Amino acid sequence: MTILVAGAGPSGAHLACLLACKGIKVTLVDKLKSSKDNNFSSAALPLKSLRDHSVPLQSISSYWNKWQIYDPYGSNYQWTSSVPLGVVLDFSILRESLWERAKKLGVEVLIGWEVMTVISRNTHAQVVLNSSFGQAINRNFQLVVDATGQTRALLKKHCKNTINTNQKLLTGTGIEFLIKVDNKTSQKWKNCLTFFIGNKWIPHGYGWVFPMKDNNLKVGICQLPPTNRKNVITNSYAIKRLIRNLELDKFNILDKHGGAIRSTIDRSDMLTSGRIIGVGDAISTANLLGGEGIRHAMKSAEVLASFIIKKYNFECKAYTNNKSIDIKSYRKDLSKAFDWRWKLANRIAKRTWWGLSGADSDNRLFLLIKHLNKKMSAEEISALLFDYRFERYGLRILPYLFRWK
Repeated sequence: MTILVAGAGPSGAHLACLLACKGIKVTLVDKLKSSKDNNFSSAALPLKSLRDHSVPLQSISSYWNKWQIYDPYGSNYQWTSSVPLGVVLDFSILRESLWERAKKLGVEVLIGWEVMTVISRNTHAQVVLNSSFGQAINRNFQLVVDATGQTRALLKKHCKNTINTNQKLLTGTGIEFLIKVDNKTSQKWKNCLTFFIGNKWIPHGYGWVFPMKDNNLKVGICQLPPTNRKNVITNSYAIKRLIRNLELDKFNILDKHGGAIRSTIDRSDMLTSGRIIGVGDAISTANLLGGEGIRHAMKSAEVLASFIIKKYNFECKAYTNNKSIDIKSYRKDLSKAFDWRWKLANRIAKRTWWGLSGADSDNRLFLLIKHLNKKMSAEEISALLFDYRFERYGLRILPYLFRWK
């Protein structure tokens, strides 16, 4: 019997490779026709993630050793390390590389195919797959993994409610342009992750410029407004304004892509439905603070792979149509992997982006950035933003979090 992984992004493709390495038969499907389709991901990672998650090195587009933040009033602050701190990936090459790795490991990779229906039987899942060119096939799998990202395509279709509690999904939307610039302009942004924070830049969100190879820049914005409020300005208007203010509007735009991030603060999502089990963004592993998805998705794939290999009985485990997989250990292991720091980062994100709509919030951010500039090194900024080491910031985070300042 074979496991079906629906969604060949970082979580799904990584999971397929991990299972195949253990001799498990896997079919990996994705409705995208090409790795270049829907190429939305800022894809900035710390160096440690390359090693931890076996990220294909050919997907690295640039290295960075500097942080730069523009505050609400237009001043910029920089933190520089003498050594590289991380990378910016080419997301399409990352996907393509993971697909090729999966094929070499014996995974059946079906690009341009979509899971249409899943019926959980006592001993298997009955699945209908449709191709982009009109072909339909019926296949049986022992387990189906929903790795379809924030759409939660399979879990949402087969669960009346994908959230265990009354907690709502928090939703952010973004847009990113890939811009070809000249060598002089490229040097300005080289080796640096640059963020624009404050109401004057992006209400309820932030903007960024990340360097890529061949004098290309990723320029993007993301907005995460309160659930009862729409974006103050459209993403299209916000990114065009940012590009114009940075004097990048004279250069050629190579690509435009957009996407969404949807996550609960404490990952209260349903993990299973019948013989369907979720992974990655489909179970809220994306973190809202920096809109990070890739490394968290790959980490969740590692947790699920371990669960499947160690806990799941492939030969004789049987379920009724209405009984889900026993996933207590999976949820427990996820809680260990995404600990209190990860949850606190989500809470800070909600407080920050929801409240970023006026002069008071701009002033709080100004004071926060000013303090970081005085007290922290580039390495400590990385630990704060990537490892969520808020204890390094100490008790000064509390007045900001609870609006005492």
